[in-house]
Amino acid sequence: MKKYERFEVIYKDGSGLKNEGIRQILVDKETGVNYLLWQAGYGAGITPLLDSDGKPIVTR
Repeated sequence: MKKYERFEVIYKDGSGLKNEGIRQILVDKETGVNYLLWQAGYGAGITPLLDSDGKPIVTR
């Protein structure tokens, strides 16, 4: 059975070898909502990307 990948990485920047961390933009394939993922050391954070009106950015 093939594993379903719900999120697609559309942008990646940074380095895990430096203190700056790794930044990625993910797109949820089901909803189209864009998320910013930031990983540094043993920590990480994720948040939806919002437009100027405070609504989630959606890519279809």
